[in-house]
Amino acid sequence: RLYALCSTTTFVFLSTGPTVLGSLVKGKVGQNITVPCFYTVRRTQDITSMCWGRDSCPVSKCYQTIIWTDGWKVTEQYNRRYMLKGNLQMGDVSLTIVNAEEGDSGIYCCRVEISGWFNDQTSNHKVVIEKARISTASPHIYTSEQTSAHGSASESSFTITRTWPLVSASEAPQTASGPCSSTSDCLDVTSNLQNASVLHGTQRYSENGLYIGIGLSAVLLAILILALFIT
Repeated sequence: RLYALCSTTTFVFLSTGPTVLGSLVKGKVGQNITVPCFYTVRRTQDITSMCWGRDSCPVSKCYQTIIWTDGWKVTEQYNRRYMLKGNLQMGDVSLTIVNAEEGDSGIYCCRVEISGWFNDQTSNHKVVIEKARISTASPHIYTSEQTSAHGSASESSFTITRTWPLVSASEAPQTASGPCSSTSDCLDVTSNLQNASVLHGTQRYSENGLYIGIGLSAVLLAILILALFIT
């Protein structure tokens, strides 16, 4: 009976220690994740050592220790990706996981060592690191189409955009006052230019024939006068 009473008393004594409910922290791969953990600091004497470890908090210390502090600064750091960026002297001992990986998922223990038997403040935090979502949507392809009056898909035809070559100012036709408003206008201008060239060629040919006729007449007249003179 005495043994049972002592065991019950010891169990009650152990269960009266300060405890803090844990938290669930979610993040994405590559992000910086902060796991919160605080303790109360009212005076300088309250500043104390603490540790972070993987898995649930054991009876003492930390299992698979990540970081140890003496209350003022970090004294042990087992991985540079695990850091304490809070104000340690104010009781902010939150853990920051830099560039989180899927392997960082799991349970983390925050233990603040409080003087006295079984007075440590412990809290277990669950961390879940997920892969960043990658969009699998296929790229949209936009096709310009010109549909007939009936609007049927079978009668649609692709619209072809023509790109006119650039012409320098010295090569541009002088008769054109501005760019063509449509393809038919450009064709009309080209046709007019070709017709003008044909007309100019015909006129030149007529003038050359006239000059040749006058020359031949003059030669014949000179021969006739010479024959009359000889006679």
